[in-house]
Amino acid sequence: MAIRRLLNLSGRRSHSAAVTTATLSPPPPPPSSSSSSSSTTMIYDRAADTVKSKLKRLETPDSRFLRYTSPHPILADHSATLSSPETRVTTLPNGLRVATESRLPGRAAAVGVWIDSGSRFESDATNGVAHFLERMVFKGTEKRPARVLVEEIGSMGGHLSACTSREHTAYCAEVMDENVPKALDLLSDMLQHSCFREDQMERERDLILQQIKEAEGPSKDIIFDHLHATAFQYTPLGRTVLGSAKNIKTIHKSHIKDYISAHCAAHRMVFN
Repeated sequence: MAIRRLLNLSGRRSHSAAVTTATLSPPPPPPSSSSSSSSTTMIYDRAADTVKSKLKRLETPDSRFLRYTSPHPILADHSATLSSPETRVTTLPNGLRVATESRLPGRAAAVGVWIDSGSRFESDATNGVAHFLERMVFKGTEKRPARVLVEEIGSMGGHLSACTSREHTAYCAEVMDENVPKALDLLSDMLQHSCFREDQMERERDLILQQIKEAEGPSKDIIFDHLHATAFQYTPLGRTVLGSAKNIKTIHKSHIKDYISAHCAAHRMVFN
């Protein structure tokens, strides 16, 4: 009995001590308004506030980074740049058009003759003659053999080039500005007085046949040839620029001269 009384007295004392401690401890502080607002703010709102602060800094930008530009869009007029240099076209009495452009700061010049005649103006029997003509023009004239042509353009530090497409043929020379008259004389001699020697034609014939054989292999050019053949069936545009091997073997000097007299007239040329 004595033990039970002692246990009852110790339990009452511990309960009263716990009550006394609970009554004496201060209440917890209420949550602050800043922490409650941050917990309830959406992440998108915080991102928007960050963007607004960055945009506000653009109103007073650092001048070191705005020496040549501005963070604000402006309407710029580039018509003067796009229209420069001006191209002037002059038509001569024989119908030849001369297109000129002036680039004052530059010393290099490019001159060329663009002819409105390509493989689309050929027949089935003469397909390939335009490309044959392009190659033969570089093989010498009545005054200048092929070696002299190379030496003259090389002495000017220039470069001769040509290209033939379905629509046109072009012959160009790139030289310094003081050598433009010499380049003009060279181009005019090549276009008007090419001699088309038989031995040179046989040599070029073999090279063109080899070129045709290479073009029929795994080359990207054959894709466009098949595309033209499909899109422009039964028309001259469906043929290749190189021509067929059968035609190349039968093209002679007379075919080239007939093509020149029929399609290479002054009114179909542009000199620039």
